[in-house]
Amino acid sequence: MLKRCLYFFIIILIPISAQEKLFQPHDVFRTQTVGETSVSPNQDYAAFTLISSRSFDDKPGAAYRELYLYNYSDKSVTPLMTGKVSISRVSWLNDSKYVSFTANMKDDKKSQLYLLSIDGKDTIRVTDSESSILTYQWHPSENMVAYITVEEKEKPEYEKQGFNQEIFEENIPERNLYLLNRASGEIEKLNNEGAVFDFKWSNDGNKIVAAIAPNNLVDDSYMFKRIYVIDVESKEMIKLVDNPGKLGNFAWNSSDNKLAFISAADTNDAVAGSLFMCDVPNNNAFRQLKNYSKNFIGSVTDIHWLDEETFLFVSEEGVNTTLRKQKYNSDKSELLIEPGTAVFKSINIAGNKIVFNGQTPNHPSELFTYYINEDKVERNTFHISWLNEIKLAKQERIEYTASDGLNIEGMLFYPINYEEGKKFPMIVYVHGGPEATNSLGWNTGYNRWGQAAAARDFFVFMPNYRAGSGRGYEFTMMGFADGGGREFIDVLDGIDYLVNEGLVDKNRVGIGGGSYGGYFSAWAASKHTDHFAAAVSFVGIGNKLSKRNTTDIPWESYYVHWGYWVNDKPMEIYDRSPVRYAENMNTPLLILHGTKDPRVHPSQSLEMFRAFKLKGKAPVRLVWYPDERHGNTRNTSQLDYLLRTLNWFEYYLKGDNPKDSKPDYEIDYGLEYFDEIGE
Repeated sequence: MLKRCLYFFIIILIPISAQEKLFQPHDVFRTQTVGETSVSPNQDYAAFTLISSRSFDDKPGAAYRELYLYNYSDKSVTPLMTGKVSISRVSWLNDSKYVSFTANMKDDKKSQLYLLSIDGKDTIRVTDSESSILTYQWHPSENMVAYITVEEKEKPEYEKQGFNQEIFEENIPERNLYLLNRASGEIEKLNNEGAVFDFKWSNDGNKIVAAIAPNNLVDDSYMFKRIYVIDVESKEMIKLVDNPGKLGNFAWNSSDNKLAFISAADTNDAVAGSLFMCDVPNNNAFRQLKNYSKNFIGSVTDIHWLDEETFLFVSEEGVNTTLRKQKYNSDKSELLIEPGTAVFKSINIAGNKIVFNGQTPNHPSELFTYYINEDKVERNTFHISWLNEIKLAKQERIEYTASDGLNIEGMLFYPINYEEGKKFPMIVYVHGGPEATNSLGWNTGYNRWGQAAAARDFFVFMPNYRAGSGRGYEFTMMGFADGGGREFIDVLDGIDYLVNEGLVDKNRVGIGGGSYGGYFSAWAASKHTDHFAAAVSFVGIGNKLSKRNTTDIPWESYYVHWGYWVNDKPMEIYDRSPVRYAENMNTPLLILHGTKDPRVHPSQSLEMFRAFKLKGKAPVRLVWYPDERHGNTRNTSQLDYLLRTLNWFEYYLKGDNPKDSKPDYEIDYGLEYFDEIGE
């Protein structure tokens, strides 16, 4: 058993014994993860991106995304494009000799489409677009390529003179689908209206199915994307399906006469997680289409056809991920990848091989391959050798019964020095959404504290409260028009369960999370303050009245969360707001927010800070992250958030610090750690 360590602030690193090393917060920024994966048509290779946080000696910014090649014959990994690059949308040409991707290279003003030979010697820029290439797909013949760009309008002359006013939600850049003829260089616009967010070529190359919304707005992309078929020759656009609400992925069958698509079951469904089929052309209304997910206890996240009548789908099922196979018009599916194998969201297929990035409790995302004919899964990459030297905390799925009888599950990290019969402090991590879930995966990052907090002898409880995804339509709908109500009681019931099990000290429970998890944390510190000794709210909601009128997704909020407008029932909405209970607030609250957040306006955090500082009974601190949006992308902002969060919990959940005091707001970022380990 390791000797228990004493802490003053989180910035003091845990001592490392000669026998065992513990996970440090800085290790989050050493962690490399596999991003996109794509198997070559000849099945000899898999191309993938490797995501690495940039060095703190570098200019602050987002992580780099490098391009690598896995060779199945000798199991080798070859770097194709590395360094200070950001590679996206990885695919292949049919000859398997070239990988395609989008990137912003040295002389590019905008992200372009590139080809790179697998020997790394030949780089070809395919596009010369004035706007960034967002996504693309090769025509089956590869003589043409279709792509989406956002048209950035030319700045008027007066703006150069300093008249740089912005006309909000009117001067909206267009989001269009274009077709490039590689031989002639001719470019055609394919959509005659709307904003195109996704598309797929038909196998014969004559048609494109596309997800098109009225406007290039986030709210439109959430709620108003509909499925259209575009005839490439005539440019005729026909609405194929008037799907309700949210829309996910879609796929043609091999004969181009059927389309599988993932959609919300109805307008009020918060999750695009149900699987539907329609004929092409389609004469049926949406309500007449077969819902292959009816009564399915899960959420579909990806769909592909295996042959003319057989499709594959990826699904969240509780805390696990599965891959299933099913026949057209059948009500039964066959399990291919078992629950607990790995957590993944999507797949890529060529012949006998299916590739994906998969994570487990023991490692972040790596390249995996499922061999269809052999019915076996293989992990192909092992990027983090240093993780073998780290003693990881135990992580397990737990299940408990809520006070109204509903079974709730979640993830639980044990303190690294756990002893049976001894009670420990606990941090409750609340996922956002609420239409999301915590899975049996890695669960450690700048905004998920799993191993970093467990190494400091905290339990970390990650409840999958009702209203989330992964347990079917009915479970998701349990939160409709009841935000912060029964769903929050699920969290309290989970805490009571762990306290009654003798694991947790009920007087040393903290709570934290981002977005909707940030709302829950502020709600905990105010309405339910008696249950919590510390709270951290990141990009969270303080006043649901003002939030709904300042967010960039007001229609999504109306349709899938409330069902009525602010003016219809203002007091009912305000009654679910943390600031409404500012006078109750007796839980030290750390508030953090990006200054350019369009989803939850930063004024939400300012409202909380003012209300709790004026009326609350416990310390409150507000931290702004300049130019960050709904979540931190810069490595410096991420490290600051991680250290401040752990420090806040250390200060109030351990030791005997006065509850009316606060930890120092200055942070020693401990960057010498990277020098000590030689990175």
